[in-house]
Amino acid sequence: TMSHSHPTNTSLSELHLLGIPGLQHLHHWISIPFCIMYLITLAGNSTLLYVIKADPSLHLPMFLFLCMLAVTDLVMSTSITPKMLNILWFRSTAISLDNCLAQMYFVHASTAMESGLLVAMAFDRYVAICNPLRYLSILTSPTVAAIGLANLLRAVVFMSPLTFQIRRLPLCSPAVVDHSYCEHMAVLKLACTDAAFSNTYSLSVSTYVVSSDCLLITLSYTLILRAVLNLSSPQALKKAFSTCSSHFCIIALLYVPGLLSMYMESYHQELPRYVQVLLANIYLLIPPAFNPLIYGIRTKQIRDGARRVI
Repeated sequence: TMSHSHPTNTSLSELHLLGIPGLQHLHHWISIPFCIMYLITLAGNSTLLYVIKADPSLHLPMFLFLCMLAVTDLVMSTSITPKMLNILWFRSTAISLDNCLAQMYFVHASTAMESGLLVAMAFDRYVAICNPLRYLSILTSPTVAAIGLANLLRAVVFMSPLTFQIRRLPLCSPAVVDHSYCEHMAVLKLACTDAAFSNTYSLSVSTYVVSSDCLLITLSYTLILRAVLNLSSPQALKKAFSTCSSHFCIIALLYVPGLLSMYMESYHQELPRYVQVLLANIYLLIPPAFNPLIYGIRTKQIRDGARRVI
């Protein structure tokens, strides 16, 4: 049904997303874990938001950051999963260029937000553990709001050019994107003109965001662990290590697959295409499903709050 005409210099109005290239015969099976993760994401994050809103004792900086993370996770997974399940179940590959750009914008802006929020939460834990008496005077409500706003602004400023650059580029048909969602670099491959600038911009911004955020997170946790090692009680040590390690796992799940898929995309690695697409899906599907469990259910105040609300 797709016309394989010669490259035209008109901007296409419709694109086709292939889903998971090379694994089309397994689409129905792949859709099962994707669907389950999406349902967990919706249930977990909505519950978390509801519990924190309903229980005044949870209106603390730590839980306000958690709310921001939950909203970001809902946006991140909702921007790709419904369309992806449509492709996997009904082979409805078509997506209008406008919808594609909107999806790209939300995916990339929400991953930048997610990364910034992990930094804010690491900083929050640092203040709570290393400066407990000044915790509420350092992280006042205006400060928390300012951190949230700065994070949103950073995502918008860094990620808007990605979408605008593609808007300006002439795209060639056949407009087939070998990906399960409108990932910037996958769509960029349709450009009829040289898109090196856009490619370089995308790589440098992502590398900058991830490396600076990882550095700040590592710094926070190093200071936390240093403070905790000075605590003599083995109980406190065990608790801090278990918290830090679970946070590190979820942080690694966001950054490692994300960066791997991006570098593979730009350096044309000789791995099968579906490996790269699956990696790009993992970092958008797994953290939103696990964040409420790791940051929420493992936190005693949230469990108590949930009991009170129920």
